[in-house]
Amino acid sequence: MDGLMKRMQEAAAFLHQRTGSFSPEYGIILGTGLGNLVGDIEIAHEVNYSVIPHFQVSTVESHSGKLIFGMLGGKKVVAMQGRFHFYEGYTMEEVVFPVRVMKLLGIQKIFISNAAGSLQKDIEKGDLMVLNDHINLQPSNPLLGPNEYELGPRFPDPYHTYDRKLIKKALKIAKKNKIRCHEGVYVSVPGPMLETPAEYKYLHIIGGDAVGMSTVPEVLACMHMGLPVFAISVITDKGYPAEEIQPVTVEDVIAVAKEAEPKMTFILKELIAGL
Repeated sequence: MDGLMKRMQEAAAFLHQRTGSFSPEYGIILGTGLGNLVGDIEIAHEVNYSVIPHFQVSTVESHSGKLIFGMLGGKKVVAMQGRFHFYEGYTMEEVVFPVRVMKLLGIQKIFISNAAGSLQKDIEKGDLMVLNDHINLQPSNPLLGPNEYELGPRFPDPYHTYDRKLIKKALKIAKKNKIRCHEGVYVSVPGPMLETPAEYKYLHIIGGDAVGMSTVPEVLACMHMGLPVFAISVITDKGYPAEEIQPVTVEDVIAVAKEAEPKMTFILKELIAGL
């Protein structure tokens, strides 16, 4: 992590300069097919990743690659319209660099979304799932190497990683508005290929409720920095039971995510407005 704080400070200073006095209260990460939430933000500033010092560039379809600063639900937010993934060839430090910079910008909580596959019979395509825990099957994580004590402790405890109050509120909002929303365990895998039927079965057996290729690296960085996390998945395909598995393309995933996105957007807006 040599020079990490210096790089973070340079990126934050650049963004402060570009956005003037705008100081975000909350951060948002928008996953695959879920970038349209930006349409609900009263945009004050828009910055391409490509011009931000030490930021990488999104290479995945549907990830626009912009930081959006503006108002959502009456609160100041900064949203990542597109994230970085380990499978793109980035290091874990590069993957989580934006959330670390968001913390320097002053955010108090972060809201993370992703597209995921169901690992449970009763979690259907088009449903939502609020994360209450995770299983990390990524081959690396952003906390390996020398610890940056200005960010957090050497041995952080993930017991309270996911904000229980926000989970409870989100499920209440979903129930009140008749939105199918579950609570469960997200399994993070490296990708970029989807899982085999045997792998889906294995992930179900070890306790997973949904599987995806992101989120946990950012969550670990947030947990390390003491930043409360709310995370939600849009279920785009079925991996369990075996007889319900169908071939899936990235276009299929994006199409289902976009169809279900308004439900996720509604919950996030209500949560943020109530903070």
